[in-house]
This record gives sequence, C-alpha cells and structure tokens, in this order.
Amino acid sequence: MFLYNVTVGVDKEIANEWLYWMKTEHMPDVLNTGMFFSARIYKILHETDEGTLSFSVQYFAENIGAVEEYLEKHAPKLREESNAKFPNRFAAFRTLLEEV
Repeated sequence: MFLYNVTVGVDKEIANEWLYWMKTEHMPDVLNTGMFFSARIYKILHETDEGTLSFSVQYFAENIGAVEEYLEKHAPKLREESNAKFPNRFAAFRTLLEEV
C-alpha cells in the first residue's frame, strides 16, 4: 500500500472554510479520480507561527502506478483549483510513502 501525504499550512483566518472545502469538495474530487481507495485528514498538533494551522491530508493507493497516474493526469488541475480558491493562503508539500 502507498500513502500520498500532503502537509498543508493554512492561514488561521480561512482554516475553517478551507477544512470544509477539503472535506466536501477537494478530497471527494481526488477520490473520484479512482486512483485512491481512501482518504483522511488530520490536524497536526504542534506549535506553528501564530498565523497558521497545519494539516496532514492522506490518500491511500493500492500501487505506485495509481499515484503516478494521479500526479500526471489529475493533480495539476486539482492544484490549480486549490490555488484559485485560496490564493496565497496556504502552503503545501507532498510526500509519497510505502508501507513496509
């Protein structure tokens, strides 16, 4: 199994709106690509600078080919949508992990 993790720092002022959008629109859109079989989101419990909250958004795939296909065919459009919805209000970095 493979975990595609997106760690996101979100401006506190929009965090509730962003979280609602993630749960009701973005994460379902990612799952609807058919590349992942499950998704979860967690709030990261550590001190950050005063203006942001951090989240771990996790997508689970059966094989690395599904993740690669997602990154090639679907991720660019979905990232554009995120940037258009919340311009300059979040920062994200991505990590791919393999279960051992």
